[in-house]
Amino acid sequence: MEEKITKSRTYGTRPRGHYIKVFVTSEELAEIQEKSTKSGLSMSAFLRAVALNQKVRSVLDLDAVVDMVKVNGDLGRVAGLLKLWLAEKRGQGASPIAVESLMNDFRMLQKQMADLMHKAVRGPR
Repeated sequence: MEEKITKSRTYGTRPRGHYIKVFVTSEELAEIQEKSTKSGLSMSAFLRAVALNQKVRSVLDLDAVVDMVKVNGDLGRVAGLLKLWLAEKRGQGASPIAVESLMNDFRMLQKQMADLMHKAVRGPR
């Protein structure tokens, strides 16, 4: 008996020679399409990730992380400018203890932002 050797087609970067046919309702199809769009994946990649119990991240989550990185940078710049202004005006305005307390608050905010970004990208620590 002769075996036929057939080349499997390649889609994307991996050879995928098999497909799975799944019956769904119109509502289920719409929900799957919506979720795959939100994740930034094709429907095939989304269903494969879900079936293999892989984490699927929303594009919105990653966009939020980008925004948080910008806010975190702004916090650092504001803290730096405040420190510079206070260094030039030494002895005027707020007491050194109040300034140090404010700087610690800025550092704590930046730490919280970093924790939130890490949680959004990699999951809870």
